[in-house]
Amino acid sequence: MRSVKGDYQELVDEISALLGAPATLEDRDFRLIAFGAHDSGSGFDESTLDPVRTRSILTRRSTAEVRAWFEKFGIATAEAPVYIPADPAAGVLRGRLCLPVRHRGIVHGYVWLLAGDNGPPGPVPASAMAVCARIGELLTDEARARADLGPHLLTLLTSDSADSRAAALASLSAALGEGGTYALLCVAPWPDALPGVPKVPGAAALCLLPVPGPAGPRVAALIRIRTPADLSPAHQAAATLLTTAGPVVGIGNPVHTFEDLPGAWREASAAARAALARPHLGPVAEWSGIGPYRLLAALPDSGPGHPVDPAVHPLLDPAHAELARTAETFLDCAGQAARTATALNIHRQTLYYRLSRVEQLTGLDLHNGEDRLLLHMSLKAARL
Repeated sequence: MRSVKGDYQELVDEISALLGAPATLEDRDFRLIAFGAHDSGSGFDESTLDPVRTRSILTRRSTAEVRAWFEKFGIATAEAPVYIPADPAAGVLRGRLCLPVRHRGIVHGYVWLLAGDNGPPGPVPASAMAVCARIGELLTDEARARADLGPHLLTLLTSDSADSRAAALASLSAALGEGGTYALLCVAPWPDALPGVPKVPGAAALCLLPVPGPAGPRVAALIRIRTPADLSPAHQAAATLLTTAGPVVGIGNPVHTFEDLPGAWREASAAARAALARPHLGPVAEWSGIGPYRLLAALPDSGPGHPVDPAVHPLLDPAHAELARTAETFLDCAGQAARTATALNIHRQTLYYRLSRVEQLTGLDLHNGEDRLLLHMSLKAARL
């Protein structure tokens, strides 16, 4: 059976022959798929290569800065070839022609050709654009094949069997390839009324997890991102999911290997739980931004049998909700009475009375650092 990568290489070589220039093919995330060789008849030699093309071939991908520079010329929505002039300051020593690879109105990748010394080349023949269309069909077929990766992601995140997880990991790696950076999203809770998970642009895999507890069923969405510092694709996917369900989305730290996805799922779930408990953290919460809840979320979901410190238990009775809110605000304000009274919009004497009632109910001394810590963490944990 012929390999798909072999098909791409033949099509790139065909374009190179039609246009008399070495071509490279990248997907829409600027990952290199195939490239044409430089030969003596092409009019190019090593001295004419620019750093951008060399780096793309050697590392199999372009940097986020390079991608942003090229995308400002409108290639992501172009329907016809786009000429991009040289810019030595950006490391682009030669102009190049970008042929958008489209299928059914969607850009799936780009064919790049270095321009010669005479500037923009002439019109691109229809035969070359027809080859690009064939490439677009192949990329679309691959995307469809990846669309059914949800069961493998579910197995990797939930299975107790090491063999099952290894098989799921192998399936994800085979379909998505090695390398790349991903963010894992947790949507919680997922409404029971919705029949399934919607399509999310840019999602490499989606699955529904029937998780017990107050957060209910959750959806995991695996999103490819450009760099660990740029979570914008993850936030765009989160916005799409929030319009369908919600009410919150948690985002784990970016990962570079699929083996790290279970840890990223714990982080994403923790961020979602924190956003449910503290709405000001959401509706989209990154694990790196939930503060003390990173530690507290390691506790089991609250529910029947959830451990509560005996000293704090009386304060968690619904009848004492206002006292609990006062105590938490007081501790959030680092024990500063003036700040607490202002935050609660109450007189300072009222605050002192409530705090004395907290001490009576719990037996804790709010002048003792360890007692404060126990109370503060117990109140935060109770929210989860």
